[in-house]
Amino acid sequence: MGNMAPMHHHVPLLLTLGLLPAAELHVTTQGDDAGPGTSERPFRTIQQAAQVAQPGDTVTVHAGIYRERIDPPRGGTGPDARITYRAAPGEEVDIRGSEVVTGWAPVGDDVWRVSIPAERFGKFNPFADVLQGDWFLPEGLTHHSGAVYCDGRWLGEAASPTDLRRGPTEAWWAEAGPSETIIHARFPGIDPNQHLTEIAVRQTVFYPSRPGRDWITVRGFRLRHAATPWAPPTAEQIGLIGTHWSRGWIIEDNTVTHSMCAGITLGKYGDTHDNAAGTAEGYLGTIRRAQAYTIPWDRDHIGGHVVRRNTVAFCEQAGICGSLGAIFSTISDNEVHHIHARRRFGGYEQAAIKFHAAIDTVISGNHLHDSYRGLWLDWMNQGTLVTGNIMHDHHDMDLFLEVNHGPFVVADNLLLSPLSLTDMSQGGAFVHNLFGGRLTRHSDQRLTPFHPPHDTTIAGLAAIAGGGHRFFNNVFVGRGTPRDALTKPPASDHQTWGLAGYDDAATPVQAAGNIYLAHAQPLAQEYEAIVLPDKAPTVNLDADQQRLVLTFAAPLPAAATVPVTGERLGTTAISHAGFTFPDGRPFVAERDLLGQVRSPTRPVAGPVETTTSAVVIPLAAHHP
Repeated sequence: MGNMAPMHHHVPLLLTLGLLPAAELHVTTQGDDAGPGTSERPFRTIQQAAQVAQPGDTVTVHAGIYRERIDPPRGGTGPDARITYRAAPGEEVDIRGSEVVTGWAPVGDDVWRVSIPAERFGKFNPFADVLQGDWFLPEGLTHHSGAVYCDGRWLGEAASPTDLRRGPTEAWWAEAGPSETIIHARFPGIDPNQHLTEIAVRQTVFYPSRPGRDWITVRGFRLRHAATPWAPPTAEQIGLIGTHWSRGWIIEDNTVTHSMCAGITLGKYGDTHDNAAGTAEGYLGTIRRAQAYTIPWDRDHIGGHVVRRNTVAFCEQAGICGSLGAIFSTISDNEVHHIHARRRFGGYEQAAIKFHAAIDTVISGNHLHDSYRGLWLDWMNQGTLVTGNIMHDHHDMDLFLEVNHGPFVVADNLLLSPLSLTDMSQGGAFVHNLFGGRLTRHSDQRLTPFHPPHDTTIAGLAAIAGGGHRFFNNVFVGRGTPRDALTKPPASDHQTWGLAGYDDAATPVQAAGNIYLAHAQPLAQEYEAIVLPDKAPTVNLDADQQRLVLTFAAPLPAAATVPVTGERLGTTAISHAGFTFPDGRPFVAERDLLGQVRSPTRPVAGPVETTTSAVVIPLAAHHP
């Protein structure tokens, strides 16, 4: 028996590979890429493991800092045959798009100089890469995708050498030449050679160079320092980590920080029309090309991603974004904060979460705060469910709904910024929310698409007349005098606390079961609304922002509520579609923000099914 040839030598190679068990490949900072990638002889780089990994395999990365870009050459073959990249359980794995720079020489006034040879950047030099593209606003300055970091602090780019010397803040200015890049940086009171000083050298950290790398899981990493480009909906959207026009990714339990533009992207592929279609008509062309692309824009090829329990911060365009590529996805339990906080340039894509065409996408349980905008749903967000999110302390607004025709559902959310909602859509259902700020209503004459239910096919185009919403069982909170609350300047920009701004909407609005506090005003046609001018809640956050406490002076009275179901919500005027869950089940508001079952006969108004005067709400998991 011992002399017999192994039987697998007679089996065709493809069958042999199919019978092989899934492998676990290991990577350590002391490994060797010439080895086999076993636990005893691990690889040195994650990219080498990616070159070897096959569907079903797991790449386990052990503690340490890895300065590389991971470009997966392949994906899995299905949900049960993924390629998984994970940090070893209990170990901190940091993957950076930056390199350490030493050899700084002082030149006076706290300014230091260093020369970086061109070969250190390879084919991409972020200090020569100028940010530009559709809907980008440079605000009169030139901006590069490069960055300098000192002990984790992100230095700003100075407008000129003179501007750099004005101080006193930390900043940098660079001259990129064919053979070297000279960086001048101001480090007040310190020697940068005695601190961890890094510069961004890679455009991205985890991003496939080609589309169609499906069924990949990325779990448990700290990902940071990417020189990402401006990522509008009409161009390839390269993020610090991104899916690049694919299907079935899971991005979970990561910390994603310090991207020049976007953090996590679920966006489109690139083509010759990138950044040359910055109009509504141009974006219609983008959509039609995506439908005819080699990997077409439909349920079988694109989307279906899961992005959950990540912390995303310090990105200057968007924390999580995606044009067309977020269809049929779930974005849940993420904390996204300090997005577009520096505001050195402008544009029309800045938000904690920004999606175009999140068809049948669930956005739930996220904690969005301290950014320019919270959640921005722009074009074709149909069948979208926005539920159980907490948004606060945004500079502009919590929720922006732009040119969507419905149906979509916004349920059980806390919207606590001074401007809770900017509404440039129609055909939505707002159910059991607490609006802590103003509501603004707009119309829009652009012709934008709507779809058959649960489909990416374009059924037609329509303008936004405004209205056509359902507001059931919400709590609205005012902030001023009754006179202030009723102000509507100008006529095209109806901004009020409560629903009074919808009194003259082109398409009638339905409202019932709502409570209005602190001078918020009901819809004129609303019957049995509870209006309590002197009552207002207080909102307190723990110092570590792990929980929020919502306190009322006294328990709220019972409103004239009835359960909200798809049957009650009816169908939309433009798309002629009913309100369902993304999986097609009829919608029912059966659970509150905390997961408690609602009363089947008289649910409580607002996002929490309780009549107590104080409610403790845990926030999305925070990753240090």
